[in-house]
Amino acid sequence: MIKGFRDFIMRGNVIDLAVAVIIGAAFTAIVNSFVTNVLTPLIASLVGKPDFSALVLYLHGGKVNYGIFLNSVISFLLQAAVVYFVIVVPMNYVMKQLKGKPPVADPTEKTCVQCKSLVPITATRCKFCTQPV
Repeated sequence: MIKGFRDFIMRGNVIDLAVAVIIGAAFTAIVNSFVTNVLTPLIASLVGKPDFSALVLYLHGGKVNYGIFLNSVISFLLQAAVVYFVIVVPMNYVMKQLKGKPPVADPTEKTCVQCKSLVPITATRCKFCTQPV
């Protein structure tokens, strides 16, 4: 039973998943810090308010804090934009460069000089006009 547990823990996908979770948590802190400390103050300087948490709607004696919701939506959109433009776009570019161009296949057909039809490359006569190719 202990050997089975050891084999389970030592499988590559469990270790890869653990590393991904740790890196993801660290990266989350970086993205949150960038959004909170750089992007949000820039937007606040344009709008004139540091955040929207003061926006409240009083409805039949109830209090609706829609400003906090707006802050969350803006934070999510900013984080998604940072992840897309800082990670996804550059990684797609790098992966495209690493793949290179697909190999060009050898031609399987040639054009008949007389009738301009496509005939197999191994053919000696055109099947349409019977001219030698």
